[in-house]
Amino acid sequence: MMARRAMGIKYLRQIMTPREMDLALSRIAAEIIEEHPDLSNVVLVGIRRRGIPLAEELQKKIKKLSGVELPLGKLDITFYRDDLTLVSTQPVVEASHLKFDVEGKTVILVDDVLFTGRTTRVALDSILDYGRPQRVELVVLVDRGHRELPIQADYVGKYVETDRRELVEVRVRSIDGEEGVFLTTADLLKQSEGKQ
Repeated sequence: MMARRAMGIKYLRQIMTPREMDLALSRIAAEIIEEHPDLSNVVLVGIRRRGIPLAEELQKKIKKLSGVELPLGKLDITFYRDDLTLVSTQPVVEASHLKFDVEGKTVILVDDVLFTGRTTRVALDSILDYGRPQRVELVVLVDRGHRELPIQADYVGKYVETDRRELVEVRVRSIDGEEGVFLTTADLLKQSEGKQ
């Protein structure tokens, strides 16, 4: 398959357009409201990095549909990761911000991509440092399979079949300047970085 270029990265194929991302988040927001008619005990927690802007967008969509603005927390799991060398050679560490009590709440974790399940496991450990929620649910924009742990998302924007060597690159406006979801490889990303 020939590599293409968009938004400053080389990729094999586009998985989701900005419109498809928006529609998936709108659908997930509606599903959350349907699952939780009483939102008074529900909080959103975005997993750094791209899970945070996705959680912010979900928060807006849920408020538009229900009139309820869910509390939103930001979780940085860098200190908990056992695969830091895979994340980045120079990870950016920021503090987690949960300005609410999770004790007895339904916590909805939001992340961009579900792959092995390790990030979610670490996020669960981190949430427990803040208290014991009644329930934890998981929202992901893309589920690409290849689980190593028994973790399943409750709300999924899109299921995508991938090879283990491929990468799913989620681009969001607040971080990357543009939006889209792309299937790429580590080699293509390195080539992209070298040409910028």
